[in-house]
Amino acid sequence: MKNSEEIKSKDSVSRRNFIGKTMLAGAGIAASSMILGTGSNQADAQTIDSKSTKSANKNFRKLGSLEVSPIGLGCMSMVAGFYNPAPLRSEMIRQIRTAVERGVTFFDTAEVYGPFTSEEVVGEALEPFKGKVVIASKFGFNYENGRTSGRNSRPENIRRAVEGSLKRLRIDAVDLYYQHRADPNVPIEDVAGTVKELIQAGKIKHFGLSEMSPETIRKAHAVQKVTAVQSEYSLLERVLENGVIPTCEELGIGFVPWGPTARAFLADRFNEYSRFAQEDRRASVSYFTPEAIKANLPLIALVREWALRKDVTPVQFSLGWLLAQKPFIVPIPGTTNPYHLKENLGAVDVRFTADELKEIRASLAQIKLQGVRSPDSVLVNQ
Repeated sequence: MKNSEEIKSKDSVSRRNFIGKTMLAGAGIAASSMILGTGSNQADAQTIDSKSTKSANKNFRKLGSLEVSPIGLGCMSMVAGFYNPAPLRSEMIRQIRTAVERGVTFFDTAEVYGPFTSEEVVGEALEPFKGKVVIASKFGFNYENGRTSGRNSRPENIRRAVEGSLKRLRIDAVDLYYQHRADPNVPIEDVAGTVKELIQAGKIKHFGLSEMSPETIRKAHAVQKVTAVQSEYSLLERVLENGVIPTCEELGIGFVPWGPTARAFLADRFNEYSRFAQEDRRASVSYFTPEAIKANLPLIALVREWALRKDVTPVQFSLGWLLAQKPFIVPIPGTTNPYHLKENLGAVDVRFTADELKEIRASLAQIKLQGVRSPDSVLVNQ
């Protein structure tokens, strides 16, 4: 199948032209010893006049008590069945190890990715770095003939899942184990209780939840401390600010945005003429219909404007904005491209003043988005 059509405005900051741009002094990551977040002005909350800056750690953020790099690496797309043909396993192992060399300590995978193959790639790639990186994975599904066959977070299935994850990841304990999606047939208290037992048994270190409502987060946290919540969050998808992120802040839980560049929409790659192959996940995403893309182009114009003002790429601006929202937010952009990895990590050096963040918010409030989640969607498990 042909790749999606990508027509760019002449004044856009193309991520494909990123290398020449970010090799300039002070923009992102230095050329040779690229260590994430080593800039002398790296601030935990990315703002130069916020309270959180005073206690900033230059290289790490906290998800609850779990210390990780400010940007992680999502490893879903490194296997077949998502956005591209299956990449070469050897190249993905190299990509993950390159991320480690550049200071990334947080890697995200799941049993369902593949299924199973993403965990295998991550396990092989990170085996030389045991004890030096944090691996997050997820449970919560049944499988038949190599395919998912419904949600399943019954205690016996969680125990089965963790044994498989440990074997594929080549580790003794999963650093962060999320319930991937809620199981309507299993009370969250039972899930949290089972995870608590597995933590006590030394098979899991930290408990996470993915795409859960504030009520569910509170119920789980009352049984077993939740370290992190993972949900879709970006400049395009912001409804999690209505309840989930404030709940995390109140309870001391970290927040991990997946889709932080809205599946590359915020990279300024698409317009209303873009079309997607059926095997591309974007083909079934509501904000990637031609009508929604056209309606949402004012957001891209805003991203492009601010990227130019900050002398960064649209992706770096978009990730930098996320980092500036809360000091406990750690996005996990996924990429199979080594140049995009460099670009993503450069976002740690994007800076905003409080006035700039207010200006961006005021502009966002004027843009009517189409194809995004409804405000009340955060009140129910996904």
